[in-house]
Amino acid sequence: MRTVLAVDGGNSKTDVALVGEDGTVLGRARGGPFTPQTSGVAAAIDVIQQAVRDLAVTGIDHVAAYVAGADLPVEEDALRAELLSRGFAREAVVGNDTFALLRAGACADWGVAVVCGAGVNCVGVAPDGRTARFPALGKISGDWGGGGGLGEETLWYAIRAEDGRGPETALRGAVIAHFGTDTVEEVTLGLHFGEIDHLRLHELVPLLCATAAEGDAAAYGLVARMADEVAAFGVVALRRLDLLEAPAEVVLGGGVLTARHPVLMEGIEKRYADQAPNARLTVTEAPPIVGAALLGLDHLGAASHARLRAQFTP
Repeated sequence: MRTVLAVDGGNSKTDVALVGEDGTVLGRARGGPFTPQTSGVAAAIDVIQQAVRDLAVTGIDHVAAYVAGADLPVEEDALRAELLSRGFAREAVVGNDTFALLRAGACADWGVAVVCGAGVNCVGVAPDGRTARFPALGKISGDWGGGGGLGEETLWYAIRAEDGRGPETALRGAVIAHFGTDTVEEVTLGLHFGEIDHLRLHELVPLLCATAAEGDAAAYGLVARMADEVAAFGVVALRRLDLLEAPAEVVLGGGVLTARHPVLMEGIEKRYADQAPNARLTVTEAPPIVGAALLGLDHLGAASHARLRAQFTP
């Protein structure tokens, strides 16, 4: 039986799964962060290699690696070349992890996916195989938001309210209460001196959405802008692929969206209703490793998708 090594490489962890062409998951393992942009291509592939050693398997037919840090085709090519040089398999495909989100959440093998997790990104695939994608390099490529960005913006409004540079906002008290400090400035200094991990800024997103729901102007403005961004990504991708005039799935994923904060989701739904009324929104909680495995099975021409999905359903 032919096998696929599915890889979901993320900023915090790397999941791998060995999948038979009949859809059976033969083994799973987890490795460390997949960070080619900071640690280098070779070090990133080392993480996959260690996870494969943990699986103790050989004879893999195809590697389907959908990973963070593969935002541009040239980056995908470099990672694929390194994978092939290690001898994992004769065939390998490397793509951005948003493609795995799309494959995991869509009913068909095409549509649009928008991810809003630590950052934001979007990809689209047309029925004829054409793709739409964005550089997704942060503010320098026009991106805004995600958990990290929303956390920073929340802190920005909170400290300006505290020191008088900005209007009063309930975000100030929310930040202080969350971190258990006396002032917002203490949170800022804690981040500056490394006493507070920057990743903890993501914890402010639920507070932001709750404060927005209570009518706070600053909080509501941030949530509304996030809804604008999620809609802008998807609508532009649909337009590029000539998918605005017919029903098409838009898969929403990533921690900020799978949390389903009502004020944010209502804003997103309204914007799509106004700008892309034929779009069918789906929030998926299927792990990206499912999408990577499905894309690998597609490559093998295997029709065992239901069996694979069933093994990842609680």
